[in-house]
Amino acid sequence: MQVQLDNEEAQVAFGEALGLVLQGRGLIYLEGELGAGKTTLTRGVLRAYGHQGAVKSPTYTLIEPYELGSQRVYHLDLYRLSDPEELEFIGGRDVLADDVLCIIEWPSRGEGWLPTPDLRLVLTVAAQGRLASLTACSDLGSRILALLQRQVREASQVGETSEIREESKISDDQLENGVIQWK
Repeated sequence: MQVQLDNEEAQVAFGEALGLVLQGRGLIYLEGELGAGKTTLTRGVLRAYGHQGAVKSPTYTLIEPYELGSQRVYHLDLYRLSDPEELEFIGGRDVLADDVLCIIEWPSRGEGWLPTPDLRLVLTVAAQGRLASLTACSDLGSRILALLQRQVREASQVGETSEIREESKISDDQLENGVIQWK
């Protein structure tokens, strides 16, 4: 699934839609070059669980935990990791528990230690905004992706303009084969 995100507002709105279908669990690999908007998208995911505060990149802290009601969300940034084994020393096993949502930026730095994600999301800087490419990597990831596609389709059909503008009607063909415009 590919989604064109025209601006920062669209990234946050899409992150919030993703957060709703994640239902507080899963392992998400979030990839993209520096400045692609990984933390911006994570801010949207956290908003889905009621977080209203700032969301800072965990580049220096490595892990930012969020307790949001009954939901536990961990946001990791592995950019500064020099060895994947460092994840063991910073509590990586606890963070990857089954009952949490874990979003990991720069997962390639943990390769060999990290398990397979449920969903891989790659953000690419496009001519206008960002292009989000989502790939399911597990059964849970496939269910998440199907729910997200359904949510996008339903929102566009009823004209929910807070997240998808009226002129961005999405056909079944676009959902399966093309790029979804998210404005």
